[in-house]
Amino acid sequence: MKTKLLAVTAASGAVLLSTLALGGTAVASGSYPGHHDNKVSGRLNTLNNSGVTGDARVKVEGKKLEVDYTARHLAPNLPHAAHIHYGAQASHECPTVKDDANRDFRLNVAEGLPRYGPIAVSLTTSGDTSPASALAVDRFATAPKGTINYERTIKTSKDVARAIRNGEGVLVVHGVDYNNNGKYDFDGAGKSELNAALPAEATDPAVCGVLR
Repeated sequence: MKTKLLAVTAASGAVLLSTLALGGTAVASGSYPGHHDNKVSGRLNTLNNSGVTGDARVKVEGKKLEVDYTARHLAPNLPHAAHIHYGAQASHECPTVKDDANRDFRLNVAEGLPRYGPIAVSLTTSGDTSPASALAVDRFATAPKGTINYERTIKTSKDVARAIRNGEGVLVVHGVDYNNNGKYDFDGAGKSELNAALPAEATDPAVCGVLR
């Protein structure tokens, strides 16, 4: 299966992922203990045995986010959806193997939602950055040589910006080539729980970091 198919099916997938994304966006007003700066950062840690690592930084000024993240050892030359997640009911953490609810030895997007929450910001390279662009495959970075160095200034809502500044945001980069064949296909892990037309390889989280 080639990447072009992902672009064709992204619209239907985005509807489903956006439904999850919008499913809990009420914002808490509390602040992260001891946090008085407008900059948050975090180390990106491997999920799904992807081997991906990195780091992320966000500077918050009003409703403006200056986002900067680096992720290494990603599946090269494939689109990697990336988002800042936040939800008032979430624990503002990255998922662990204990969250593998169906015991299939991998974490999918839905299994991680109680930890990192729904999508608040889509880290696209151009255009819309709302949850509606959750699977805008043609507008996410493609990891040349397995590395993404992402920088973009994004506007969001006042409430989401405040939550991120308060240390409640979690940055997640998706896309795991489980069978190491250089493409997202159904042989690696079957169908995505978000959309049966998409391979799970394209939507499973590869790396996660809490922005404190």
